[in-house]
Amino acid sequence: MSESDEKDDFLAKSNESRSGLGGEFFDFLKDNKKWWLAPIIISIVGLGILVMLGGTAAAPFIYTLF
Repeated sequence: MSESDEKDDFLAKSNESRSGLGGEFFDFLKDNKKWWLAPIIISIVGLGILVMLGGTAAAPFIYTLF
């Protein structure tokens, strides 16, 4: 690959739209075939949201769920 081809590839990549964290994670799962990580990450994020909401005014409503 010549230097001009590498420069053209770099310019093409820099003009692409950027994806967010969710898009990057989905691309990682798809490219590396690590679909078993998805339920683990979703569970950890859900637990984190519950912990964050536990310290707010929504706490009495969350505690009644359990």
